[in-house]
Amino acid sequence: MPATETNRALIATTERLLISRFTLDDAPFILRLLNEPLWLRYIGDKGVRTREEAQDYLRSGPLASYAEHGFGLYRVALRKSGTALGLCGLIKRPALQEVDLGFAFLQNVHGQGFALEAAQAVLEHARSDLALERIVAITTPDNLRSQSLLLKLGFQQNGMIRLEEGGEELAFFERVLDEL
Repeated sequence: MPATETNRALIATTERLLISRFTLDDAPFILRLLNEPLWLRYIGDKGVRTREEAQDYLRSGPLASYAEHGFGLYRVALRKSGTALGLCGLIKRPALQEVDLGFAFLQNVHGQGFALEAAQAVLEHARSDLALERIVAITTPDNLRSQSLLLKLGFQQNGMIRLEEGGEELAFFERVLDEL
Protein backbone atom coordinates (compact mmCIF):
# COMPACT_ATOMS: atom_id res chain seq x y z
CA MET A 1 0.00 0.00 0.00
CA PRO A 2 1.42 3.44 -0.88
CA ALA A 3 2.66 5.41 2.15
CA THR A 4 0.18 8.21 1.49
CA GLU A 5 -2.69 5.74 1.88
CA THR A 6 -1.76 4.53 5.37
CA ASN A 7 -3.42 7.46 7.14
CA ARG A 8 -6.79 6.98 5.41
CA ALA A 9 -9.75 5.08 6.85
CA LEU A 10 -9.83 2.13 4.49
CA ILE A 11 -13.28 0.81 3.57
CA ALA A 12 -12.35 -1.96 1.14
CA THR A 13 -9.67 -3.24 -1.19
CA THR A 14 -10.10 -5.07 -4.44
CA GLU A 15 -7.59 -6.60 -6.81
CA ARG A 16 -6.85 -3.18 -8.32
CA LEU A 17 -8.42 -0.61 -6.01
CA LEU A 18 -8.30 1.03 -2.60
CA ILE A 19 -11.60 2.43 -1.37
CA SER A 20 -11.21 4.81 1.55
CA ARG A 21 -12.74 7.83 3.24
CA PHE A 22 -11.95 11.21 1.78
CA THR A 23 -9.85 13.74 3.67
CA LEU A 24 -9.45 17.48 3.10
CA ASP A 25 -6.18 16.65 1.31
CA ASP A 26 -8.34 15.33 -1.55
CA ALA A 27 -9.52 18.84 -2.48
CA PRO A 28 -7.40 19.07 -5.68
CA PHE A 29 -8.82 15.75 -6.91
CA ILE A 30 -12.40 16.77 -6.01
CA LEU A 31 -11.91 20.08 -7.81
CA ARG A 32 -10.92 18.17 -10.95
CA LEU A 33 -13.66 15.53 -10.71
CA LEU A 34 -16.52 17.96 -10.06
CA ASN A 35 -15.56 19.94 -13.16
CA GLU A 36 -15.32 16.97 -15.54
CA PRO A 37 -17.73 17.37 -18.49
CA LEU A 38 -19.68 14.19 -17.64
CA TRP A 39 -20.05 15.18 -13.96
CA LEU A 40 -21.45 18.54 -15.06
CA ARG A 41 -23.78 16.88 -17.56
CA TYR A 42 -25.15 14.02 -15.45
CA ILE A 43 -24.74 15.13 -11.84
CA GLY A 44 -24.76 18.90 -12.12
CA ASP A 45 -22.63 21.93 -11.48
CA LYS A 46 -21.81 22.16 -7.76
CA GLY A 47 -20.14 25.55 -8.26
CA VAL A 48 -16.77 24.24 -7.05
CA ARG A 49 -14.05 26.29 -8.75
CA THR A 50 -11.29 26.62 -6.15
CA ARG A 51 -9.41 24.36 -3.74
CA GLU A 52 -11.20 26.08 -0.83
CA GLU A 53 -14.60 25.38 -2.40
CA ALA A 54 -13.54 21.74 -2.91
CA GLN A 55 -12.64 21.54 0.80
CA ASP A 56 -16.05 23.02 1.65
CA TYR A 57 -17.70 20.39 -0.59
CA LEU A 58 -15.79 17.65 1.25
CA ARG A 59 -16.69 19.09 4.68
CA SER A 60 -20.41 19.48 3.93
CA GLY A 61 -20.72 16.29 1.85
CA PRO A 62 -18.63 13.17 2.47
CA LEU A 63 -17.07 14.22 5.80
CA ALA A 64 -20.41 15.33 7.25
CA SER A 65 -22.02 12.09 6.07
CA TYR A 66 -19.33 9.98 7.76
CA ALA A 67 -20.01 11.82 11.03
CA GLU A 68 -23.82 11.66 10.76
CA HIS A 69 -24.41 8.26 9.14
CA GLY A 70 -21.15 6.33 9.42
CA PHE A 71 -20.86 6.15 5.62
CA GLY A 72 -20.65 8.43 2.61
CA LEU A 73 -18.97 8.85 -0.73
CA TYR A 74 -15.55 7.19 -0.77
CA ARG A 75 -12.32 7.87 -2.63
CA VAL A 76 -11.43 5.19 -5.19
CA ALA A 77 -7.73 4.92 -6.00
CA LEU A 78 -5.36 2.54 -7.74
CA ARG A 79 -4.00 0.02 -5.26
CA LYS A 80 -0.45 0.11 -6.65
CA SER A 81 0.05 3.88 -6.83
CA GLY A 82 -2.67 5.44 -4.68
CA THR A 83 -3.72 7.63 -7.62
CA ALA A 84 -7.34 8.75 -7.23
CA LEU A 85 -9.65 7.67 -10.07
CA GLY A 86 -13.11 8.56 -8.83
CA LEU A 87 -15.61 8.20 -6.06
CA CYS A 88 -18.12 5.54 -5.14
CA GLY A 89 -20.19 5.32 -2.01
CA LEU A 90 -23.41 5.62 -0.13
CA ILE A 91 -25.60 8.69 0.26
CA LYS A 92 -28.55 9.21 2.59
CA ARG A 93 -30.73 11.70 0.78
CA PRO A 94 -33.64 13.32 2.64
CA ALA A 95 -35.98 12.58 -0.27
CA LEU A 96 -35.22 8.84 -0.38
CA GLN A 97 -36.17 6.25 2.23
CA GLU A 98 -33.21 3.99 1.45
CA VAL A 99 -29.52 4.66 1.08
CA ASP A 100 -28.44 5.58 -2.46
CA LEU A 101 -25.40 4.22 -4.32
CA GLY A 102 -23.44 6.96 -6.07
CA PHE A 103 -20.37 6.86 -8.29
CA ALA A 104 -18.37 9.05 -10.64
CA PHE A 105 -14.96 8.57 -12.24
CA LEU A 106 -12.53 10.66 -14.21
CA GLN A 107 -13.37 10.42 -17.88
CA ASN A 108 -9.90 9.18 -18.83
CA VAL A 109 -10.43 5.93 -16.84
CA HIS A 110 -13.91 5.09 -18.17
CA GLY A 111 -14.34 1.67 -19.77
CA GLN A 112 -11.73 -0.11 -17.63
CA GLY A 113 -14.12 -1.73 -15.13
CA PHE A 114 -13.13 0.45 -12.17
CA ALA A 115 -16.70 1.62 -11.45
CA LEU A 116 -18.02 -1.95 -11.45
CA GLU A 117 -15.19 -3.18 -9.22
CA ALA A 118 -15.61 -0.28 -6.77
CA ALA A 119 -19.41 -0.52 -6.68
CA GLN A 120 -19.30 -4.27 -5.97
CA ALA A 121 -16.97 -3.62 -3.03
CA VAL A 122 -19.14 -0.77 -1.72
CA LEU A 123 -22.28 -2.93 -1.96
CA GLU A 124 -20.53 -5.69 -0.01
CA HIS A 125 -19.48 -3.10 2.60
CA ALA A 126 -23.11 -1.90 2.81
CA ARG A 127 -24.35 -5.45 3.35
CA SER A 128 -21.68 -6.91 5.63
CA ASP A 129 -20.39 -3.89 7.59
CA LEU A 130 -23.45 -1.63 7.68
CA ALA A 131 -26.16 -4.34 7.65
CA LEU A 132 -28.14 -2.53 4.95
CA GLU A 133 -30.75 -4.72 3.29
CA ARG A 134 -31.73 -2.58 0.32
CA ILE A 135 -29.95 0.06 -1.77
CA VAL A 136 -31.39 2.42 -4.36
CA ALA A 137 -29.79 4.46 -7.13
CA ILE A 138 -30.86 7.33 -9.35
CA THR A 139 -29.65 8.54 -12.72
CA THR A 140 -30.70 11.07 -15.28
CA PRO A 141 -32.79 9.37 -17.98
CA ASP A 142 -30.07 9.85 -20.60
CA ASN A 143 -27.19 8.47 -18.49
CA LEU A 144 -27.18 5.08 -20.20
CA ARG A 145 -23.66 4.09 -19.03
CA SER A 146 -24.61 4.44 -15.38
CA GLN A 147 -27.89 2.63 -15.97
CA SER A 148 -26.03 -0.23 -17.66
CA LEU A 149 -23.64 -0.46 -14.70
CA LEU A 150 -26.54 -0.57 -12.24
CA LEU A 151 -28.14 -3.42 -14.20
CA LYS A 152 -24.80 -5.32 -14.17
CA LEU A 153 -24.75 -4.84 -10.40
CA GLY A 154 -28.15 -6.50 -10.07
CA PHE A 155 -30.29 -3.38 -9.68
CA GLN A 156 -33.73 -3.28 -11.24
CA GLN A 157 -35.29 -0.13 -12.62
CA ASN A 158 -38.48 0.73 -10.81
CA GLY A 159 -39.90 3.72 -12.62
CA MET A 160 -39.07 7.38 -12.33
CA ILE A 161 -38.80 9.68 -9.32
CA ARG A 162 -38.39 13.37 -8.49
CA LEU A 163 -36.27 14.28 -5.47
CA GLU A 164 -38.14 17.55 -5.04
CA GLU A 165 -41.37 19.09 -6.23
CA GLY A 166 -40.85 20.32 -9.78
CA GLY A 167 -37.35 18.78 -9.89
CA GLU A 168 -35.88 16.77 -12.72
CA GLU A 169 -37.39 13.34 -13.29
CA LEU A 170 -34.80 10.64 -12.58
CA ALA A 171 -34.61 6.94 -13.33
CA PHE A 172 -35.02 5.00 -10.06
CA PHE A 173 -33.27 1.68 -9.40
CA GLU A 174 -33.30 -0.66 -6.42
CA ARG A 175 -31.40 -3.72 -5.20
CA VAL A 176 -31.88 -6.14 -2.31
CA LEU A 177 -28.48 -6.82 -0.76
CA ASP A 178 -29.03 -10.36 0.50
CA GLU A 179 -28.55 -11.41 -3.11
CA LEU A 180 -24.81 -10.61 -3.15
